[in-house]
Amino acid sequence: MSAPAPASVAASSGPRAQTIRIDLGDRSYPILIGAGLLHDAQSWVDLPRATTAVVVSNVTVAPLYLSVVKQALAPHYARVLEVVLPDGEAHKDGVSLNAVFDHLLAQACDRRTVLFALGGGVIGDLTGFAAACYMRGVPFVQVPTTLLAQVDSSVGGKTAINHPLGKNMIGAFHQPVRVLCDLDVLRTLPDREYSAGLAEVIKYGPIADAEFLGWIEQHLPALMARDPAALAHAVRRSCEIKALVVGQDERESGLRAILNFGHTFGHAIEAGLGYGQWLHGEAVGCGMVLAAELSHRLGLMPASFVTRLRELIERAGLPVRAPDLGLARYLEWMRVDKKAEGGEIRFVVIEALGRAGMRAASDALVGEVLAAHTA
Repeated sequence: MSAPAPASVAASSGPRAQTIRIDLGDRSYPILIGAGLLHDAQSWVDLPRATTAVVVSNVTVAPLYLSVVKQALAPHYARVLEVVLPDGEAHKDGVSLNAVFDHLLAQACDRRTVLFALGGGVIGDLTGFAAACYMRGVPFVQVPTTLLAQVDSSVGGKTAINHPLGKNMIGAFHQPVRVLCDLDVLRTLPDREYSAGLAEVIKYGPIADAEFLGWIEQHLPALMARDPAALAHAVRRSCEIKALVVGQDERESGLRAILNFGHTFGHAIEAGLGYGQWLHGEAVGCGMVLAAELSHRLGLMPASFVTRLRELIERAGLPVRAPDLGLARYLEWMRVDKKAEGGEIRFVVIEALGRAGMRAASDALVGEVLAAHTA
């Protein structure tokens, strides 16, 4: 499976923002990308009309940006409320979800209430799921504040919470009405979180755009330095690729699965260590090395590809050696992965540079892959 040529994506530029459109008929929506968008009044116009807006954030992001967003929303809504949750993957759970519902119900929020997800992937996924469920569906807006969320989790409508027995196993497809990617907020992102986001940027090269992979390799020093021009291109191209894929396969029945390159191994690492020990992007980065090794051992890619990708991921400040959880534990977590079918574990592999596909692998082969890259 491979994504279509980038020429089919229409991107427009304004004085501050570029707009990429997710084409889903009457549920289509824009992704706005640019610097200073939180402070730009144009970012907040033409949103769903309602009496109440509720901004959901966490204790880390709220002190930085909550007041800015509430001030921007004040001219458009009679009430602008807030819900501030604990930070971290460990809190992407039913307790936090119910905290959002408790607030909505206590404030008598109706079915036209608009939710705003101000934070990283955890806040985006959780707020989106709350919006999908509350009164059987209310609109929501993604305001991602991490690189990982801007290039991946905020786009495409996949919402969920974690369960102790599996990551993202309880959720719904619920598209936002807008995604607002302000590149300026990435300046306050801790280095570890920033590197974790680069994993999802790197992912798009092997699965859909070999030229983009080469660009990342060449411009990684600029990306690591958070150069504005390099960041703008990386976020835009990542969103272009995801927009193309989601527009063709919204509910992950085929093509969209390629976006999970590295995630089957990565989710097993996250769950096996305990949510929050490794950041999602760290687990995905290591998972991509393992998936590249699997691609090689299936006879699809040369060993040089594994080396190339491993070196790039390591240069980005990400782990490339998997934790030693034991093969049995890895297989246990992989069998509850959403791509597993009938107990058969299926992996996203690279068939050719810029083209991905799905393959099953025996337990023994998975063991060989892990043995080659375990700490």
